[in-house]
Amino acid sequence: MRPAAGQGQAFAWRGGGKGASAADPMAIAARIIEAARDVEPAAEVEVLARGGVDALTRFANGAIHQNVAEDIRHVSVRVALNGRSARYAVDGPLDDDAIAGLLRRALEAARVRPVDPDWPGLATPAPAPPVDHWDAATAEADPAERASRVADFVRAAGGLETAGYCSTAARVVAYANTNGQQLSGRSTLAVLDGIARTGTSDGSARAASAGIGELDGRALGREASGRAHDAADPGDLDPGRYEVVLGPSCVADVIGFLYRFGFNARAVEEGRSFVRLGEAQFDERVTLLDDVADPGQVGIAFDAEGTPKTPLTVVHAGTTTQVLCTRRTAARARLRSTGHAPESGEDWGGLMTNPVLAPGDRAADQLVAHVERGLLVTDFWYTRILDPRTEVVTGLTRNGVWLVQDGRVVRPVRNLRFTQSYVDALQPGAVLGVGSDRALIVGSDGDEPTLVPSLHLRSWNFSGGARG
Repeated sequence: MRPAAGQGQAFAWRGGGKGASAADPMAIAARIIEAARDVEPAAEVEVLARGGVDALTRFANGAIHQNVAEDIRHVSVRVALNGRSARYAVDGPLDDDAIAGLLRRALEAARVRPVDPDWPGLATPAPAPPVDHWDAATAEADPAERASRVADFVRAAGGLETAGYCSTAARVVAYANTNGQQLSGRSTLAVLDGIARTGTSDGSARAASAGIGELDGRALGREASGRAHDAADPGDLDPGRYEVVLGPSCVADVIGFLYRFGFNARAVEEGRSFVRLGEAQFDERVTLLDDVADPGQVGIAFDAEGTPKTPLTVVHAGTTTQVLCTRRTAARARLRSTGHAPESGEDWGGLMTNPVLAPGDRAADQLVAHVERGLLVTDFWYTRILDPRTEVVTGLTRNGVWLVQDGRVVRPVRNLRFTQSYVDALQPGAVLGVGSDRALIVGSDGDEPTLVPSLHLRSWNFSGGARG
């Protein structure tokens, strides 16, 4: 069970639990701000401190082969002095001498930097929303907790070759600055991701949640093995444009590219983005948000600049309405930051943190039932952007592709290469159905948790076989 929203906004990370760190990020941040006022009262200083644990259990050939855990202690300090700014970060425990050295290096770097004409100043005091995606069982999870879910996955795969991982992570994050802004938050994340393999095919299944209790290894093992059997002995298919039903993993890839290269205020400002605010650039079935408060999401409710995150509607019923801003990009555009500044992200601009694609009213199998002739695709792999302005991306299918005719899956297909504009794929009239399913998809490093349903799209350009 997660704590009720609003809990955990002010707390210490107390030792005593399995893998818990005795360091309190807010106490560390406050110590650094106090030291900065003593060393250089005229400087603007902000501190981002993170503590926690990352743990990972890997398996292959049906057996666990790796258990690792890392104690996370990270502190980043940004200073601005007479219009010159610099950032310095360290990992590991900090005593008073280490804090003094950290400040000294940051100030020395700022003094030799040129004046920053776009320095936006520090965040002013403002509360963060009462978001607390925290699960005590995940924070305290030991290798046996992860191993039990791996064992369930392997047994449910029914003798197929299996591989994958189960991970748990817990984070406590604190922000403080010399303007008086102080925020703290915490979040947990548990992931089980695996494949089952026949002699000619792979099937994948994955789940992610704030709570490890939400991960059902048996269900995921059955899902992966079922896909692997269904994808066995695939045949060729001519390249061309086909209707597609994309699973959540594929949809998360699409949304990720749209956010990174499109809904980024800096990309818009520099003319590198497809975004045209106020225009109906997408199908009316598309409503896209960035919302840390969604119960299915994870993360904390403020960014690396101490700006609170509030639900942001980026696309409403097909119309592009917002872009993601940092304090710097917002100041240039005479807007407010949307709370999407990454650490050391001055060169990137605003990046997504909690994308959510609004679900529809059709189950995933109902989406397939509405396909005349097309493909059901489980995963994308090795996707790379070719043109950020038009969002043309190339990549491969993976872990199961099936030909669908008259609403029925008729046979598996060999992996294909695609070359497709992600914007065009979602343009007005292009979305034929949105699934009622929702899956939280995360990267291998736990970043960019994306909450998405399956999609039925009118056209997707498959440009060749996997070797082409």
